[in-house]
Amino acid sequence: MENRSYEETFTKKIISTGRWTILTAVVLCFLPAIYLWIRYGAIPSVKTILTGWFLIASMYGAFYIVEPISYFPILGLSGTYMSFLSGNIANVRVPASAVAQDALGVDAGSQEAELISTISIAGSIITNLIIVTIGAFAGNAIIGVLPEYVITAFGFVFPAIMGALLTMFALKFYKCAVVGLAVGIIINMTQLVPAWLAVPLCVFVTAFVAIIDYKKQRLNQ
Repeated sequence: MENRSYEETFTKKIISTGRWTILTAVVLCFLPAIYLWIRYGAIPSVKTILTGWFLIASMYGAFYIVEPISYFPILGLSGTYMSFLSGNIANVRVPASAVAQDALGVDAGSQEAELISTISIAGSIITNLIIVTIGAFAGNAIIGVLPEYVITAFGFVFPAIMGALLTMFALKFYKCAVVGLAVGIIINMTQLVPAWLAVPLCVFVTAFVAIIDYKKQRLNQ
């Protein structure tokens, strides 16, 4: 009964709202191009548009499938909609959600975890918006007074975040961490697969190991 109530009051409304907000965002993305076309008559040929589309699709098409699958267990349903709408998923939304869930000790994939994820991602979006707004108006002035080594250190922020997340999850799921690292190192050193396939391969191999390990634990219980 409780699960049904949760689905009726939260899940279905999230899906409904998430769909139209994402679709609205997709339409809005075309407005600048439509304005240039209507106002100035600037529009590329169909061949140019398709060439550009296929170029981008060949580079990032795999992530269209892999990223939602990879991030969903952490972000949850509402968090996924919010994150893909606001951006900065890997370097802001995922860490915010993961750290909040870990700090409160909720079980991943539970209803509590999804609610915590929603709140933490909403907080990160507001914080992100404030920081970006400040940066837009005062960014050059702030950067200008920072020492060179501090500016250089900004380049290591993303690897540091990913390293912290890896450590946090590796302590809980060391088998998956070892397999994921091993596959990544092998792919990086041998270059046997194209770059666009590297991340999906790591994700699905690690997920496969996690499923097997989970089933073994269930059998042992």
